[in-house]
Amino acid sequence: MAKALLGYMSSDPRNTSRLPVDRLARENRNLRERVADLEALVTRLSEENDALLAARSADLLEPVEEMQPA
Repeated sequence: MAKALLGYMSSDPRNTSRLPVDRLARENRNLRERVADLEALVTRLSEENDALLAARSADLLEPVEEMQPA
């Protein structure tokens, strides 16, 4: 869809300025940066979640003295 829009915008003979194409390129770049930021955030949160899960698993595996028979 984006290629179709970009092709339409740049092949329009009435459109002699490159402003719409430049604007689309800028928006595309901004969106790609935002996606990269969000992917990095997902990766970081996943790593933090894995670390918390591992720590919690270790706590659950430790014997609790209060629950041992007397």
